[in-house]
Amino acid sequence: MKILLLENIHPVAKETLEKAGFEVDLHNKSYEGQELVDLAKGFDALGIRSKTQLTQDFLKASSHLSAIGCFCIGTNQVQLESSVQQGVPVFNAPYSNTRSVAELVMCEIIALSRGLCDLSMQVHQGAWQKSAQGSFEVRNKTLGIVGYGHIGSQVSILAEAFGLKVIYYDIIKKLPLGNSRQVDFLDELLEESDFVTLHVPATDETTNMMTKKKLSKMKKGACLINASRGSVVNIDDLATLLKEKHIAGAAIDVYPSEPKSNSVGFQSELQGYKNVILTPHIGGSTQEAQYAIGMEVAGALTQFLQTGQTVGAVEFPNVQAPVRDGSHRLMNVHKNVPGVLSEINSIVSELGVNIQGQHLSTNNQIGYLLMDIEKGHEEVVQRMGKLDTSIKTRLLY
Repeated sequence: MKILLLENIHPVAKETLEKAGFEVDLHNKSYEGQELVDLAKGFDALGIRSKTQLTQDFLKASSHLSAIGCFCIGTNQVQLESSVQQGVPVFNAPYSNTRSVAELVMCEIIALSRGLCDLSMQVHQGAWQKSAQGSFEVRNKTLGIVGYGHIGSQVSILAEAFGLKVIYYDIIKKLPLGNSRQVDFLDELLEESDFVTLHVPATDETTNMMTKKKLSKMKKGACLINASRGSVVNIDDLATLLKEKHIAGAAIDVYPSEPKSNSVGFQSELQGYKNVILTPHIGGSTQEAQYAIGMEVAGALTQFLQTGQTVGAVEFPNVQAPVRDGSHRLMNVHKNVPGVLSEINSIVSELGVNIQGQHLSTNNQIGYLLMDIEKGHEEVVQRMGKLDTSIKTRLLY
């Protein structure tokens, strides 16, 4: 099988997949439109990061793909409903860059409290403005964390080590770590916090979550950090609050619109403001994180392509089945309608095939079946694939 990796994914992914027996082609950039469709035609699986957009049109034109790997945390660059309809599971790395993002947030909290970026720029330009004015310790200040998931909770632990008081808001009840405290309302967090850091996914509920109305709720002189998703903060409204000096500083790593390559310029309403740190979506861009992501997603792709395991797939029924020696394993993705398993078992029965193992899981749209049968009965795969309900059928080994 052949796997295409785009966007300069860490070489360890290529090495891991090649050791597993796959043929791998690694590209250092993203593609779009018909060029991406044409490029993917010769491959069985595709690996991307955050720039490559896998639209509904692409997924329909690339239904031959067996799997997609997102070598990052988010999967909003993939039209997941369409990938399910095409029977293509999507894997990501939800944990591997947690520490890298958390460390960047802590760095930015201190940098904002001391105005470090502006002072550094002044010294680079030959100015010498030594003063304690507007410079503060973070100890005994309050950090408000919006979204207490893997990254938010990691930030919480690090922040307490710096002497920060930590409060957090999440839409579900979460167990506090250390001495952190959950608050019931977002406004309560905004009003109490000296620093607010956002760690939420891109959803309809979080789109434009931080507009002028919410940003105005922040304590006067507080700072905002966004290393989550660019759609969460209204940049124009943030610029207004910075100009009015209601918000004292901001650190932004993600934007509503980002360049598709490093060679493309970037413009933002936030450029030119003092005590505003702008970084090019580097929260998880450390060598350690990229290595771990490469290992995690390559491992998930290998498991699926070789044994059919879907544990960790973001939009697919999760199935885990032990490998059985001396048998054939086949996979079948089908529409989740009544009677499918009965039809499949009828085929097996008609052919007189012994089933050695059968594992089925479903969601609202599809069913995913792994079946272990006696060797020498490839006709089961052929007949199963011809069922009207079948979306994708493949002999794994």
